[in-house]
Amino acid sequence: MTKRNSIADMKEEVAGWRRELHANPGVMYQEKFASDFVAAKLSEWGILHKRGLAETGIVATIEGKSNTSGKAIGIRADMDALPITEKSGQPWASTVPGVMHACGHDGHTASLLGIAKYLSENNNFDGKVNLIFQPAEEGGHGAHRMIEDGLFKDFPCDEVYGFHNWPYMPVGHAGINYTKMMAAVDHFDITVNGQGGHAAYPHKSVDPVIVASQIVIALQTLVSRYSSPVEPLVVTVTNVNVGTGAYNVIDDKATIRGTVRVFDKGLQRENKERMEKLVQSIAISFGATAEMVYESCLASTINHEVQAKDMADIMASLIGEENIDRNIEPSMGGEDFGAMMEEVPGAYINIGQGTGDKKSPHDQGLHSPFYDFNDDILPVAIDFFAELVERKLG
Repeated sequence: MTKRNSIADMKEEVAGWRRELHANPGVMYQEKFASDFVAAKLSEWGILHKRGLAETGIVATIEGKSNTSGKAIGIRADMDALPITEKSGQPWASTVPGVMHACGHDGHTASLLGIAKYLSENNNFDGKVNLIFQPAEEGGHGAHRMIEDGLFKDFPCDEVYGFHNWPYMPVGHAGINYTKMMAAVDHFDITVNGQGGHAAYPHKSVDPVIVASQIVIALQTLVSRYSSPVEPLVVTVTNVNVGTGAYNVIDDKATIRGTVRVFDKGLQRENKERMEKLVQSIAISFGATAEMVYESCLASTINHEVQAKDMADIMASLIGEENIDRNIEPSMGGEDFGAMMEEVPGAYINIGQGTGDKKSPHDQGLHSPFYDFNDDILPVAIDFFAELVERKLG
């Protein structure tokens, strides 16, 4: 159900846009189809917009009937896809080999286009709305790039908002946390340098396999023995590469790669320092050397309490208080919308899209090759943000 009949009537049109975007995905900074599609629709509706922020990003501005408040709010949607081969079986499945919208960014973009069309026809608000179509959310630092390119200088916002479809929650429900929504994302690469040799004479070598194995095991203690059990921290090794492929050769190098997820900046800093000491001490103890390259990729997505409560109240007014979870469990997944909320107060909400059918593409996990966005939540998202705009800029 939607509050505005005109938005309910838009569903099939918006779903058509979404499916066209789904069939023509682009990974980070290659979202040319989506960027051109969005720009064409905005031009068709006479909405002023600027292209080229972070290469393929777009910002559109819609003026209210008045602007005595001088206020502006931003609403953001991500546009990029993932390097995954689609297996959803949908008629609108990806036509680009090895690339698909496996996280619902096609639905986010289509929703924001629906909001653009609705607000351009129903500008019953006082102020401005900046609609932010962002590229490269999936590891490409797109939010950071847009900010560096002058996002909030050229398009000042008093508050900024976003949403994510959530297949782990049923349609008609939504969830938010007044503080922690999604974790910061760090990456690490460790190189162990040993001394190669013959497998029959291991005592004449410095075996990087042994050193790397000890490091991998020791990294697991950073969470269990050095951080508080009530403060979330994840340290995951995802790749270990060593060896020539031969049965009788000890190689001279091993590489370890992984990710760290954390909310608290102090713990983030301390954990990095402990990792460096641990890696170095283990390598030295075996007569090897090691180097670690550590990169902080995404800031935590931390909601601002006032804006988060406002989002929850507005959503509850549309779907019912019994269907809004105001204290969902924080996710250790990453989301670069946090970079925008470090610049401007804002909040981020999850809108459920699950059907209860485990075989449905709408109930598959994010980043699954079997996943697809649920078009039934398009009117929900559009109606929600329309209500947010009219209340915030009433």
